[in-house]
Amino acid sequence: MNKTKLISLGVLFLILSATLSAQNPQVAVAYVNTTDLLSAFPAKEEATQKLVALSENYKKELELMQNEYNKKYSDYITYQGSLAENIKLRRMQELTELENKMQQFMQLAQKDIEQQEKAMLEPLKKQISDAIRQVGVEHNFTVIYDLANPGIAFVNPVAVDANPLVKAKLGIN
Repeated sequence: MNKTKLISLGVLFLILSATLSAQNPQVAVAYVNTTDLLSAFPAKEEATQKLVALSENYKKELELMQNEYNKKYSDYITYQGSLAENIKLRRMQELTELENKMQQFMQLAQKDIEQQEKAMLEPLKKQISDAIRQVGVEHNFTVIYDLANPGIAFVNPVAVDANPLVKAKLGIN
């Protein structure tokens, strides 16, 4: 979401909070931005640096594979006219195998980077989620919205579940 939408959403939440508070002084609405909270963690910067280093290692390895491929391809193009048919076929097969290895390597590298990112950031995200819950309970907020991931980050445990009432109104069980 761009900043204008986030600001508009924040203003909407503030207006909603003011309106609800005027109607029912026990209703309190708040908002957070989990992206900003995550960025504020020193461990986030450390994780980012580790991920960049890991990515660079994979990039260097891929460059080595690409150089090997380029050399073999160049040799093949240079000497293809003077090679026996069986040798041409074997070299084309080698090139195809190298292409496949590079593609598999890129997929594995991407998957590993994603797994490493998740492993490093999930504990931080859990800390943020736990802190949001604690703040919600301590300050008696009814709802805390997350501007970074539009949705509700916290609902007070004493909030009323209106599903049975709505189902009754709709005549469904």
